[in-house]
Amino acid sequence: MAGDESVFLRAKDRKYKGLTEGCTVRIRNRKKFSIFSLVFEACCSVKNLFTHSVTAVKVLYTAEVSIRQARRTFPHVPDEQKEWSGPFYFIQAADPQLGLMKAWRIGDCDSGGDEWTEEVQLTKQAVQAINKLQPRPRFLVLCGDLVHAMPGCPFREEQVKDLKEALRGSDPDIPLVFVSGNHDLGNTPTPESVEQFCRDWGDDYFSFWVGGVLCLVLNSQFFFDSSGCPELMEAHEVWLESQLQRAIQTPSCHVLVFQHIPLFLHKPDEEDDYFNLQKGIRERLIQRFKQAGVKAVFSGHYHRNAGGCYDGLDMVVSSAVGCQLGDDAHGVRVVVVTKDDIIHRYHSLDQLTQRGMDEDLKKLLV
Repeated sequence: MAGDESVFLRAKDRKYKGLTEGCTVRIRNRKKFSIFSLVFEACCSVKNLFTHSVTAVKVLYTAEVSIRQARRTFPHVPDEQKEWSGPFYFIQAADPQLGLMKAWRIGDCDSGGDEWTEEVQLTKQAVQAINKLQPRPRFLVLCGDLVHAMPGCPFREEQVKDLKEALRGSDPDIPLVFVSGNHDLGNTPTPESVEQFCRDWGDDYFSFWVGGVLCLVLNSQFFFDSSGCPELMEAHEVWLESQLQRAIQTPSCHVLVFQHIPLFLHKPDEEDDYFNLQKGIRERLIQRFKQAGVKAVFSGHYHRNAGGCYDGLDMVVSSAVGCQLGDDAHGVRVVVVTKDDIIHRYHSLDQLTQRGMDEDLKKLLV
């Protein structure tokens, strides 16, 4: 990220001195001029300066997006793990969403949530239970809505700070993978909200290899509403297409996708809903994922367990670490990856704390 930050700082600090100095020289070197011609020349120079400056800012912004796009790999899982190395498992969690539980109880979900002690304790319980698992999971992925307060809302900074503190107890040998959700970016993300997420949690989309499996982390909010940041959506689309082509051309045991908003909750032809992607976008993504050999898509957002299979593509919707909107218990999903299959099961936090992962799943790792 250091290189990315330096580009961003250079873009902010650039003064376009060459343009302003050039304008000054042209005016000063005139030997004969009237007051009118001087004023006219100055106005033209200012107009040109403004036009060139806006263009230059756009070029710099595009360059910054392109540079960041080229580096979107996850540094905590070595990219060299492209060869199958035997069965392994990881933990998928979603929606700790600090602040929602009280807000949901009192019917005031728009306020940002002024209490989040319960979510902090649940997150710590999840961390402690996962730390005790043997063997260790290869990584823990949090599929979005890390906090409840939207960007710019009260309590946002405090919720981010307290979630980081709760996660600080994670075993350093278990990499944490963060996925952006609508409460992390806003329902209509902006360049500013995306940049803030990246400063807090890392890139909003990237890829990594683990044990011969290609993993793609997507920013599903761009699929929902990218009207506030069309350039970022375009960059995301170019990157995603390159990754899907890479999946087609590079042999791998499996391709997995992680995003916040599910493609669908139960079946691909279901009606549009707040909790799924619009049907047209959904259908295009399903076709592209199938062509690239994507085996499963893991998501959250629904705060209930759901999902379904369609033509070999498993849409996995996991309930929340935090606030439950259905009858599920607070929990996480254990995902076992074998050479031929992906087997997953939701575990309540109490079960994981008391008994660990189910024995039949553990036997698949032998």
